[in-house]
Amino acid sequence: MKVKWRDLFPEPIRTILGRMPPAQLDKLEEVRIREGRPLEINAGNTYHFLTAEGAMTGKPEEAYIPQKEVTHRLLDLISNHSLYTLEEELRKGFITIPGGHRIGLAGRTVLSGGRVEYLRDINGFNVRIAREVEGIADPVLPYLVDMNNGQVLHTLILSPPQQGKTTLLRDLARQISSGTKLTSGNELRQGIRPRLKVGIVDERSEIAGSYKGVPGFDVGPRTDVMDGCPKAEGMMMMLRSMSPDVLIVDEIGRPEDAEAVMEALHAGVSVIATAHGRNLAELSARPALRTLITEQMFQRYVLLQRTSRGMSFKLADGKMRGLQHAGAGGEAFG
Repeated sequence: MKVKWRDLFPEPIRTILGRMPPAQLDKLEEVRIREGRPLEINAGNTYHFLTAEGAMTGKPEEAYIPQKEVTHRLLDLISNHSLYTLEEELRKGFITIPGGHRIGLAGRTVLSGGRVEYLRDINGFNVRIAREVEGIADPVLPYLVDMNNGQVLHTLILSPPQQGKTTLLRDLARQISSGTKLTSGNELRQGIRPRLKVGIVDERSEIAGSYKGVPGFDVGPRTDVMDGCPKAEGMMMMLRSMSPDVLIVDEIGRPEDAEAVMEALHAGVSVIATAHGRNLAELSARPALRTLITEQMFQRYVLLQRTSRGMSFKLADGKMRGLQHAGAGGEAFG
């Protein structure tokens, strides 16, 4: 089940969004709703306020101001009229709904033993709209495969937030699971073996957009998804039960994540993971990831960056040496 993203919103926000110019509506990535404050959107990685007529403006005083009744209706919609069933999600501060759309929440925390027990008086929402972009992995994938045997190389994809990591992961899963011929420039290269089994550990239900365990996005015919499961535990469950050839996981960063990645690599399973970071030096400073980097557990690093022309990428090997001739949209980095 996929949810049409505009159906997420109560009136009048739904109507306001529908009044936006179609070209900007197609680029919409985030809708930020703050009770008593201006309605804000992110379209094409550029932020604007929205007027009641759906026009974009840089002046907050011209924007539509959602009030309490609107935010309460939004919370009712996204919780399917049953907020108490979302206690675990409220503790984490976000809800993922069918279609892979993720809604960040802000409000007053209730603490127990110094830890967040619950989130109440919710008054801020960041609705992140998930979309499939088939083919976005085309320029990257040839550099993540050993062309001698078609095996996928252990890869870490890094970037700051909202640069396209999850969208890239989704298309990598689809292509690796399906099997594909790979090209570099005009040269047709050996493809990925079409019998590769892919396991996705989707802690936040964003990669596959699952609803009741069934993926809403096309992640390939030979792909198994462990949905809503903590990454480290999910990776170990996949290794024990589903015998994947390739494991795909989003946003590693905790010590237990690194240990599970190490276990998978030692078991002969290829791992493609993402992490937040602007460069390799920044990642190396994080204790949980330092061992993976210093012991050269990854064979490829991909640094993503969004520009006005779309996604660009830089490549390095496991020794952090930049790869030359990275192809369309790519370059070397070290």
